[in-house]
Amino acid sequence: MKNVQYWFSFKKSWPAGYLLLAGFSQWAAADSLTLAQTLALLEQNNPALASAKAAQEGAEAGLITARQYPNPDIEIAGGLSTGLGDGALSGSNEAAFVSQALDLPFVREARRQVAEAGISSAEQANRQVWLLVQAQTQQAFYEILRRKAQLQVSIDNEKLLQQIRDRVVLKVEVGESARYEAIKAEAELLNAVKLRNSALVEVQDAKSALRALFADAIPYDFDADGALPPALLQLPELSSLRDNVLDQQPALQQIRAEVQKAQAKVELEQTLRYPVPTLKAGVQQDPGLKQWQVGISLPLPLWNQRQGEIAEATAALKQSQADARQLELKIVRELENAYNRYQNADRQVRTFEQGLLEQAESALQVAEAAYRLGARGILDYLDAQRTYRSVRNDYLNAQFDRQNALIDLEKLNGSTIKG
Repeated sequence: MKNVQYWFSFKKSWPAGYLLLAGFSQWAAADSLTLAQTLALLEQNNPALASAKAAQEGAEAGLITARQYPNPDIEIAGGLSTGLGDGALSGSNEAAFVSQALDLPFVREARRQVAEAGISSAEQANRQVWLLVQAQTQQAFYEILRRKAQLQVSIDNEKLLQQIRDRVVLKVEVGESARYEAIKAEAELLNAVKLRNSALVEVQDAKSALRALFADAIPYDFDADGALPPALLQLPELSSLRDNVLDQQPALQQIRAEVQKAQAKVELEQTLRYPVPTLKAGVQQDPGLKQWQVGISLPLPLWNQRQGEIAEATAALKQSQADARQLELKIVRELENAYNRYQNADRQVRTFEQGLLEQAESALQVAEAAYRLGARGILDYLDAQRTYRSVRNDYLNAQFDRQNALIDLEKLNGSTIKG
């Protein structure tokens, strides 16, 4: 039983719900990053965050634009006057006028409301992007840990199968076993080598997925250092999470701000129907005559009363309201899906921890003992070994699936979930 006990020695050191990912020194990279260090790199190096920040800066600049007054116009003219009748004077003439379009207070207020709603929308969009990228980073980081753990399982499996193969070959050489048993053991070992190579490729692919979130901030040769956090003691009620998500979720806050912006846009288009007066003042000088003039011009809204612009803004408002309702339904569906995934994975983890792992281990130990005593053949032994390897991988996957579901819940909730 010595070999089997050695194989399971690291498994028994796992705390419930907490994977200690050790023993990867052979893949230790030049740079080792924890999850906290990885998240600290996000703000300055993620392109999606940079884009959201630029969009927010643009929205803030839109408020400056909305508050600006129209510039005045200056008109200067000059020429020659020629007298045509008796006593008429000839000479030069000059004119200078200044025009200023008046900014109507209610139009200015409508513009301000549109701009402020745009800022609110951009702020919530920025927050939503941060939550999304943070969740993607956490899931990519934990995916590396998952693949590394599966790689360790593959390596342990390969070592055991190599021991089995060597033992079978020895028994064949002394005539205690048939030659087909050595062939079967060799085939199983080759398959284990293939699985180990595939697991190593999956580790590298998981690292590539994480690097894709950071442009060039993460070196090619790096290693993820960490472990799964402890599981929640109790998941909050779904109704409580749903109420909080509907009230606080940044994506919903953003689209609601877009609805407010669309409403303000309708009001702006309606106020723009009123003609904007332009105040004009200046001086005009002809030979022998100098005139001072003050006047006001007012466009007449006879042909264009902005019916089209108002109708377009109204349609955009209706679309924004429909999109907001659709997004609410989508968010609630995502919340329920993540909640169900968490509960399902948690039940699976508890099943493994409450005896399934130990049962699979015991079955392998019994199969090994029976094989040594000649009570069972090599096929039964290999079958028990494959079963235990599958159980270990399923246990790992259930733990990481539970963590991924929790990350999705926290992304939707907009904050860490405590339970």
